[in-house]
Amino acid sequence: MKAESISTGRRVTLYLLLGMLVHNLTYPLTGIGGVWPALFYLFYGVLFVAATWLLLPDRGLRMLAAGCGVAVIAAGLANSYAPGTYTKLGVFLTSIAYHAVITWVLVVYIFRATAVMADVLLAAASIYLVIGSGFAAIYGLVEWLSPGSFVTASGDPVSWQQLFYYSYVTLTTVGYGDILPQGFLAQSFAIFQAVVGVLYTAILLARLVGLQASPSPEAREPS
Repeated sequence: MKAESISTGRRVTLYLLLGMLVHNLTYPLTGIGGVWPALFYLFYGVLFVAATWLLLPDRGLRMLAAGCGVAVIAAGLANSYAPGTYTKLGVFLTSIAYHAVITWVLVVYIFRATAVMADVLLAAASIYLVIGSGFAAIYGLVEWLSPGSFVTASGDPVSWQQLFYYSYVTLTTVGYGDILPQGFLAQSFAIFQAVVGVLYTAILLARLVGLQASPSPEAREPS
């Protein structure tokens, strides 16, 4: 049963990681029009829900993920086909909640593990991508609350798609300088994300080393 559970976890986390990569490569579809935004948001709205249901048996988390997934799809479709000031707000708020749920699910999954297996490594990589995607929604909310919080190096306004790119540039501490945070709120979140990116790597490495160094439950049992 344990081997079957690990095998399932490995497949689910692999699909989640691949799904996040597809999500990150196809998000520009939301600005094309036609059927593409609908396809993107349906895929996005199902991705984290499926991972939550397959990774953890917690009914509360499953229902929360499902509720957030439905809300994300509804908000995304509304903003794509009937855009308005508050539809953008809906996209940002639902996306933040949705990312928070899957982040918690993956953290619980990793810290419940008793050994460093492929599923743990895949879950850890998925969290990193989720953090970048989630902060894009946070930056979008900041820009919605205070327009002009993010500008290009030439002073032009930015779209939320550009904020998606900016989020990963900040998370990886690359810092190209082509998009700049303006004001204390935008700058504070940019600093926070950069710190999270560095600390996450350090904390995760410590956790994985600890798992690898500690004896397995079978080895601790007296013979």
